[in-house]
Amino acid sequence: MAKERQTERGRLEDEQKRNARKEVFSWVRMFAIVIVVVFVLTQFIIINAKIPSGSMENTIMTHDRLIGFRFAYWFEEPQRGDIILFEYPVDETQIYIKRVIGLPGETVEIRDGHIYIDGSEKPLEEDYLKETWIWENDGYTFEVPEGCYFVLGDNRNDSEDGRLWANEAIKEGLASTPEEAEQYSFVRKDQIKGKAIFKYYSKFAILK
Repeated sequence: MAKERQTERGRLEDEQKRNARKEVFSWVRMFAIVIVVVFVLTQFIIINAKIPSGSMENTIMTHDRLIGFRFAYWFEEPQRGDIILFEYPVDETQIYIKRVIGLPGETVEIRDGHIYIDGSEKPLEEDYLKETWIWENDGYTFEVPEGCYFVLGDNRNDSEDGRLWANEAIKEGLASTPEEAEQYSFVRKDQIKGKAIFKYYSKFAILK
């Protein structure tokens, strides 16, 4: 009788160990699935970005956090007015965020604080600007190459954008003449990481 009780006790202990191993395996599997899902989301689906500067105010404020979609331009082209995240042309290790102004093949003229596309007499309507544009607001003409985009910040008086990147390229030794540096004024399609969709901190807002 005592031997039978000992055998039963041993059987129960073995079953408890098996159940414990199953539970541990279940948690490990769940944890692995979560890691894979997070990796796929962050690498192929979304961009979670924190904004370090005020170049896009008042649309996006300093320290705002936002979500962008990496797949936004898999099946369509960026449109004028889109807010995009992209590799900074002068240093592709840095990610910038700006608004698309000029499309491939267009001529963008900056004159007296207004933007004119392809010689239009009517300036581009820009109701998203933070304030009256007074800095670096005149005397620029950009011929946007095919496969590229011209971008600017909404806070034109405090934004390092396509107006200035050619000069930065010369300073960094990437080009020796304005003609060579002109290519750095634009964002190539392959440098675009995604389209900014909404911000969720410090307050929620759909970006447009």
